[in-house]
Amino acid sequence: MKNIISSAISLAFVLTSCNQKSKEEETINSQTIETESPFVSPTPQDTTNDVTKTKPETTVPTANQSSFSTNEIVSDYLKLKNALVKDDSKAAANAGKKLLVTLNNTNANSLDAKSKKEYVDIADNAKKHTEHIGDNAGKIDHQREHFSLLSKDINDLIKTFGTTQKLYQDYCPMYDEGKSGYWISEIKEIKNPYYGSQMLTCGGIKKTY
Repeated sequence: MKNIISSAISLAFVLTSCNQKSKEEETINSQTIETESPFVSPTPQDTTNDVTKTKPETTVPTANQSSFSTNEIVSDYLKLKNALVKDDSKAAANAGKKLLVTLNNTNANSLDAKSKKEYVDIADNAKKHTEHIGDNAGKIDHQREHFSLLSKDINDLIKTFGTTQKLYQDYCPMYDEGKSGYWISEIKEIKNPYYGSQMLTCGGIKKTY
């Protein structure tokens, strides 16, 4: 009987020790997990911010950023020149009106401030001469006077902003006592817009653009 009681006491002591040890291990394991797992999942807001920071910026071009070009201005000028070569005052007037519209509609907003001012100054002068040419059909001598001044503006325009077309600056020493007999042509052959059929081949090439 004494042995039974002693065994029971020993068993109870062992069970109590095991339970206590098990609780200690659970506490230690719990502390270990907390120590080894410091990562905190980002909140949806954090994730959104990360995406925003890494997303590349894009620029949407506007109409004001369209490329500036002298091509249409030069094209209209050449049509006017060719009308004067043919002694066609009415066609020259129509070409002058078309050139005026082009000068008014040319978008210079993509230029920097300095270049834009240079364009505006040149274009404003050119508009005055195209208006005279357009309003004076039947007065070809008057048209030719303003064409000589317009040719200077177109020369300044090409020198400042360039051209994608091969062009020639021609000169007639007979016109206006040699003071203003310049024009711009798309062909090497001399065809004089100041005298037309009277002296069609008078002049020569001064330079190439």
